[in-house]
Amino acid sequence: MKIHREGYWYILIATVLWAGLAWAMFHFIPTSLDWLSAGLSFVLFLLWFWVVIFFRLPVRNLIHGESKIIAPADGKVVVIEETYESEYFKDKRLQVSIFMSPINVHVNRNPVSGVVKYMKYHAGKYLVAWHPKSSTENERTTIVIGNDNGDILMRQIAGALARRICWYVNEGDTVRQNEEFGFIKFGSRVDLFLPLGTQVDVKIGDVVKGGVTVVAHNW
Repeated sequence: MKIHREGYWYILIATVLWAGLAWAMFHFIPTSLDWLSAGLSFVLFLLWFWVVIFFRLPVRNLIHGESKIIAPADGKVVVIEETYESEYFKDKRLQVSIFMSPINVHVNRNPVSGVVKYMKYHAGKYLVAWHPKSSTENERTTIVIGNDNGDILMRQIAGALARRICWYVNEGDTVRQNEEFGFIKFGSRVDLFLPLGTQVDVKIGDVVKGGVTVVAHNW
């Protein structure tokens, strides 16, 4: 397992804080309260460990295929519905939403290969990721990838804990399936907007893995 580059600074901060607080406890908490020092040290270790695990980048056997739409993120499928997409397509699309909890891997991967036809960042609120208005009012990015099969829209949505969306693509870029297109720090959601009639291979409640789970095909 590797550590994602987005995590280096956070892990450094967590390590310095852990070391500093451990030094302070050693020097200022009397030996009669060793049980308190031990408890606090354990809590600090758990927090440090969580930060490290959050930014993990596991090695995976990635799935590829021109007719396959691969999950762009780890998490749970929370929405599968026909909806009106108002930013780019301005027509009805099939929406598939994946909710990422704070314990999921937070790398975002291209579900297909193609050319980035549209990319826009929107500043916004930090409603919980499952809130109905989070997809239009929260901090988010919208990315459209097009190829010979058509266009797919992806939307990174920040949640109540997620306060930093990272993206690595720009309009005009040629991207490959399963390459990283972004990262969302500390929990959120990724929406896919697919052409109507796309065969979806997951159902609500399914747990998917980015780069591995086939979300849909024959689009």
